[in-house]
Amino acid sequence: MKRSVVTTCDGSKTIRIEEWDEHYHSTHGAIQESAHVYITAGLDHFLSLNQTESISVLEAGFGTGLNALLTALWSASKNISIEYLGVEAYPISSEEIQALDYHKTIDAENSKEIYEKLHQVQWDEWEQMSNTFRLKKQQQYFSEIELKNVADVVFYDAFGPRVQPELWEESIFKGFYEALKPGGVFVTYCVKGTARRALQSIGFEVDIIEGPPGKRHMMRAFKPY
Repeated sequence: MKRSVVTTCDGSKTIRIEEWDEHYHSTHGAIQESAHVYITAGLDHFLSLNQTESISVLEAGFGTGLNALLTALWSASKNISIEYLGVEAYPISSEEIQALDYHKTIDAENSKEIYEKLHQVQWDEWEQMSNTFRLKKQQQYFSEIELKNVADVVFYDAFGPRVQPELWEESIFKGFYEALKPGGVFVTYCVKGTARRALQSIGFEVDIIEGPPGKRHMMRAFKPY
């Protein structure tokens, strides 16, 4: 499918899949969305509930690497050790990585270096990228995930149910429910009723909370103790 790099409303870029008219991040602001949904509603919230010096993150949809980049920067600023597993079936190209140039819209001296490095990490191998950030990119389908009680936080960043409804069903969510530790947090930009009910049906407690700029709501779910 043909893809193009486009600029979003906050000046940061994302990838558009032309056949689907679908974007990897919000056109209202790629960085704004990622920071709100995954950093503020995910990591900050988890940290507010748990006195911890380390957090394990499982990302569904590594995609552009933007969520991983913001998490690496967050881990350094908070001095919190992050173990980050990003799952992606279809990695983006080196040309797309260069065109996204997130360092131009992220106010951090080392954002360019970190972004390039996380894309240079070999797939399916753990690498210690800094004192606070350890990364593994795993090339596989979400349906192939078989993990038990390993993640504190799940970033669910799949393409929307309009174009890939099969990724928002019970059968897929069960794998992530199993992967979360009791008390773990699951965050996603989506609030579609079918997705919410699928999460609830497998045991998640679901809250509808304020969404990022341009989107009224998002979902945050919890795996009960």
